[in-house]
Amino acid sequence: MATEGDISPREAEVLELLGAHFSNAEIAAQLFISVRTVESHVSSLLRKLGVPDRRALALRAAVDRPRREPVPLPAPLTSFIGRARERGELSGMVTAHRQVTAVGPGGVGKTRLALAVAAELAGRYTDGVWFVDLIPVTDPGMIATAVAGALGLGEQPGRDLTESVVAALADRHALLVLDNCEHVVDGVALLLERLLAACPRMTVLATSQARLMVPFERVYPVPPLSLAVDGESDAVALFVERAAAAGLPLDPALRGRIASICERLDGMALAIELAAARCPTLGLDGITSALSHPLRMLTGGSRTDERHRSVRAVLDWSHALLEPADQELLHQVSIFVAPFTASAAAEVTGATMDVVTDGLARLAEQSLLTVTASPRGTSYRALEAIRQYGTERLSQAGELAGARARHLRWCFTQAVDLAAAGPDWRARFDAVADDLRAALTWAAGEPERRTDAHDLARHLAELTFTRHLIGESQQRYEQAAALADEPAATASMFRKAADVAGCRTRGDDMYRLRRAAADAARRAGDTARAAVDLAAAATAAYRFSSTFVRIPPEEEAVALVSEARELAGDDPAAEAAVALAEAGVLSDAFGAVQGPADNAVPETLARAERAVELARRIGDPLAESAALDALTAAHAWAGDTFACAATAGRRVTLLSSMADRPETPGGVHELIDGLGMAVQTSLGVGNLADARRWGRQLADDPALAEVGHRATCWLLVADALAGNADDVLSGSTRFLDAWRRAGSPAKAALGPAADAVAMIHSFRGDHDSEREWQEVLDRLGEPSERTYGYGALYDAMRMLHHGQAGEAMERMAPEPGEVWKWVTWIWLHWYVAIRAEATVLAGSPASRGRLADARTITVGNPVAGTIVERAGSLLDQDRERLLATADVFEAAGCRYQAARTMVLAGGEHAARGAAALADLGLGPMTVSVSPW
Repeated sequence: MATEGDISPREAEVLELLGAHFSNAEIAAQLFISVRTVESHVSSLLRKLGVPDRRALALRAAVDRPRREPVPLPAPLTSFIGRARERGELSGMVTAHRQVTAVGPGGVGKTRLALAVAAELAGRYTDGVWFVDLIPVTDPGMIATAVAGALGLGEQPGRDLTESVVAALADRHALLVLDNCEHVVDGVALLLERLLAACPRMTVLATSQARLMVPFERVYPVPPLSLAVDGESDAVALFVERAAAAGLPLDPALRGRIASICERLDGMALAIELAAARCPTLGLDGITSALSHPLRMLTGGSRTDERHRSVRAVLDWSHALLEPADQELLHQVSIFVAPFTASAAAEVTGATMDVVTDGLARLAEQSLLTVTASPRGTSYRALEAIRQYGTERLSQAGELAGARARHLRWCFTQAVDLAAAGPDWRARFDAVADDLRAALTWAAGEPERRTDAHDLARHLAELTFTRHLIGESQQRYEQAAALADEPAATASMFRKAADVAGCRTRGDDMYRLRRAAADAARRAGDTARAAVDLAAAATAAYRFSSTFVRIPPEEEAVALVSEARELAGDDPAAEAAVALAEAGVLSDAFGAVQGPADNAVPETLARAERAVELARRIGDPLAESAALDALTAAHAWAGDTFACAATAGRRVTLLSSMADRPETPGGVHELIDGLGMAVQTSLGVGNLADARRWGRQLADDPALAEVGHRATCWLLVADALAGNADDVLSGSTRFLDAWRRAGSPAKAALGPAADAVAMIHSFRGDHDSEREWQEVLDRLGEPSERTYGYGALYDAMRMLHHGQAGEAMERMAPEPGEVWKWVTWIWLHWYVAIRAEATVLAGSPASRGRLADARTITVGNPVAGTIVERAGSLLDQDRERLLATADVFEAAGCRYQAARTMVLAGGEHAARGAAALADLGLGPMTVSVSPW
């Protein structure tokens, strides 16, 4: 067992973050290291601490190391005064109920009270307190994005961010503070209904000017500060403290006058702080006089909320103290919803930098702007109440539309500039993203700004895709489609949205959006592009059928192909798209769920080859890649495993030649799919080196950084078949963590990886872990491929490892032709090789016949062919020939089979084989009957 001294400082940091329930991607971001390095540290910790899995590491971290707050609460820059009664009452409500809303007008002190209560209660929550400021959120649909940002979550293909948030908090015992909900009440209510239903140990404390109106809500009205002169007065105490901080300590004898001022301010915390800050320049007399000025005591017109009038009175008063130029500047910069720089303010206001810089400094001195200094420069931000006040002033002056138009132009410039990526691109995008969204929300509601809104939506779609916010990217592309003036532009945006949906593994959306693009193209009079879109929709229904919730029936897809053929005419691109659809739908080149089990192989090959040729002629690498995917599958159905691998490799080479082009959703989707096919087909021909190379490239793809279950699945299979147990354990940690964070989706495509990990645990003799992975496998479903394909192979390999040759032979009883569709893809060579070896070891009289068939099928495969050769030497009792196969396995990178060979050789060789298995991290192998 490892001691403190055995664990490196970096491993200690990783362990601490594991205890705080951070994912590998989050740990990598926290420590500025790669996800692969985190995986290595986790694997090392598993060995050093002698624990079986990541869950045990997290428990060990919680016991051995101090708990680390997941997200520090915002640190108040000034002391919190009084509120003892309110703190006690609100703390009691939060302790007793799962969702409490602190309600009150702007400026009453809701946020400060909520932070004080959260800090007091933090120790009661195992996973601490999470704080989310909703001020920058202008679109109710983006609330989950804000919460995900606080939790350190990114987009996960196949799920929206609300699902990601719910999955991340499902087992957390924590307090979530949602601040400033009043402008997105409906969106917050929807999120909380899902969150609290799915996360039984979560508590939510919200602050809002209006209650959320959900049935489980407990409302706490935040009162003004107490005003009693005799005894304790929180309002007076706050005024005195803030005045002293501003440089004017007040005589206790003045408490009566101070109380009078506070009473006129209705005990509003923000108003009191602003007034107290002016004491050094105005004194109590000046403040009292200013409060009586009619312009500073506006009641808010027709507003009926008395408390809101009090906040407005304070803001009017503070505003009146400014010079006209500073008033105008405050109005203009109120258009920003996120922190802004002086240069941004200069662009939006049209003033010179020196004038803006001086004006911003004066506004900051008046506490109307907060200032934040960072390595990237100084930024300013108006508190929300002040920002709203400024925009209302603009509206009253008839200047709001003009200010929003200038802000829109600034946002558009930022979006265009961001298209040129740089080392600080992510930070630059994050700094302006909320303003881009706000500008788009405004422009989309202004008919005369429709074109601008379309252009900004398109840019935001591209930017969010690059930022890996692919759920929002799809939403923005669809928004751009709805805002387009021309049907051709609408069709283009729907196509991009469909490509993004592909990256998200949302087959239903791909299908819907491609059909919508076809409708728009027809309206534009572009029948050829409409044909392409209809063909693409039909192809997606078969090529990506495993990503659909509702798989389109065969007759529907066939009808789309027929319609596309009628519209295609002699357009080359349309002809190529229709040819691919015919190969996929009519011949089922992709082996879809809804396709026939008895593909007509010659017809399938012919159709796929025609699709490739037509796509090559039009010079579209993405179209050619899709056609090569169909040809790859067609070769598999034909049983030509080597042609299958060669075609998949040709596809990856084609896509890699596009590396110097900007990443597009279609290109990213094709590359991810192409790499996955390259791994699988390389495994099929026993090329473990290429399989691991492509698998590593897929695992390291930045587009899959947040979805480790998708990124690592085929690398896990390659490492398991090679016997690289340490790599499997390391990768499986990332896989399992990401899969659980994604909500444990029942994706049958993940089955080969989960079953491969279970097999390695079986080899290691760790049956508890094996059972855990079998439970994961059961959650993924029971497809035919598991029953007859990879499942049969893995089960037989387990059985042979444990000396159960008869059971292995029975598990693989079906002839390959009986289950051809489930073994031809990757597993054919492995299936017939392991089947032949099981037959020999079981002493079956059918051994020689099966060996002969297996030799014919596996010739040229360095792993499967050598397994067959080893089985033949066992049958012939030729130990020298048997030992020679060990070197072939080593050269092929299959160390497990090399070690297995030594154990099967018996005698002194068996001890060397057992030692080799131990070096691989695997348990001993059993030979039930010695062939010698």
